[in-house]
Amino acid sequence: MSFAPLSKEQFINLATTKKSGEIIGTPVWFVNDGDVLYVMTGKQAGKVKRIRNFPAVTLGPCDRSGNMLGDTQPAFARILDETENAKANALLNTKYGLMKRVFDLMALFNGGNKNRAYIEIRANA
Repeated sequence: MSFAPLSKEQFINLATTKKSGEIIGTPVWFVNDGDVLYVMTGKQAGKVKRIRNFPAVTLGPCDRSGNMLGDTQPAFARILDETENAKANALLNTKYGLMKRVFDLMALFNGGNKNRAYIEIRANA
């Protein structure tokens, strides 16, 4: 499957799995780069721990509150190594512009980039 239909969306609902089997959906900013999506989040976010335990995720377009706006699709996610973060951050800066930069400025008050994790998402084959 392709992520191309998501390219015009502002948010996706990223659904991850807890050890109990419970599915947790979270609306997130993302950027599409060919056959890969990138998401930025906090290093301590629950979704980071869940992805490390269970890389299979489901995603679909949503509004800022997480209300689904279209079909979902299965995918696989991984937490990027810190050496890989710059590309994802630059792509998110390009897509979200001033909103992202304001978000970055506010993040300086709670540790900024050192407290961030970036997620790479690839479609199932």
